[in-house]
Amino acid sequence: MTLITKKKITYAIQAPLRTYLQHYDREATLPVTYQDLTRSSGSYPLADRQGRDTMWETVFYEPQTLRELGTGLAEVYAILKTGGDLSFTEHLLADRVDYCRFGNSNPFRVRIVNQLNDNYDYFYVKRADASRVYGLELEHLLSPNSLNYLVFGDTIIEEHIVGIPGDDFIRDRLAAPHLNQVRIAKEFVKFNERCFARLLGDMRAYNYVIDVTPDFEDEQYRVRAIDFDQQCYEGKKTMYLPQYFKDNRAVVQLCSRLLNAETTRQYQTEERALMARRARSERYRLKDLIDCLRRDEVSPPEKVEHLKEQLGLHHKTDQFRRCRSMGDIVRLNLKLMLTKAKKE
Repeated sequence: MTLITKKKITYAIQAPLRTYLQHYDREATLPVTYQDLTRSSGSYPLADRQGRDTMWETVFYEPQTLRELGTGLAEVYAILKTGGDLSFTEHLLADRVDYCRFGNSNPFRVRIVNQLNDNYDYFYVKRADASRVYGLELEHLLSPNSLNYLVFGDTIIEEHIVGIPGDDFIRDRLAAPHLNQVRIAKEFVKFNERCFARLLGDMRAYNYVIDVTPDFEDEQYRVRAIDFDQQCYEGKKTMYLPQYFKDNRAVVQLCSRLLNAETTRQYQTEERALMARRARSERYRLKDLIDCLRRDEVSPPEKVEHLKEQLGLHHKTDQFRRCRSMGDIVRLNLKLMLTKAKKE
């Protein structure tokens, strides 16, 4: 039985989740949709500053299409950032649109430039997928990171998450002399714990970023997920533990070298305690979200059954046998993980 597919199944947003999005101001009427951006005339590869392939292509449009899209994309940015105040859009220019064929969501990335000072920002236009919406919401509610996104029909608009891509950080910066390796190790342990508690899968190095913040004596780091398509989708437990992915091996080895078992357990407990605190603070909204997820189908039945078995063995309990959906599994896994934080 094959449990890991090369391409994740896309799940439509059903009525209960749509109602949730409307209630919590995640839905808006937008002038540009994902489908509109597919009307490109062509594209060319986009390389980074070192000339390496970025897996992105810059797309171009016919002049009339470009004018319509440019105005609409500036308005989308204003809706996302200013709550719909369009008075700023006359200064905004959508000067580049990139497209990524790699991955599940095939996103468009839009660069918006403020023509008054040449400052630029990005946002993403993606096809709506219920898995991704659940992942975004759980990240917003249970992690230290607030997320800004909007849904309109079959389109998701997402704010850019700032940070150094994990694969670039591991390749270029992990061995740098000035790097505080203990802090990186600590943050990876906490990130690993967050992903497993809420069952966010596929956190390979290119699916998260490292947010670096200068401190008065050193640097602080935070590992932030940027891809939420694999929220409670896979059937293998290890898919929800970043430590098991080959391209994270260098960081795992760093953790093994610098952190002993007691310190690792301390950081895991700290993160679960913080998640429990956030869950209590957002308990009504979290319940509404989990109730939607429990009634939804976001994974094939064989993956649900396999994950129930693996998590039952992991937690040494038969409670997972009563779970009927991935939502039930997420709810129980969170309960067991966050209750464990209280006991410790």
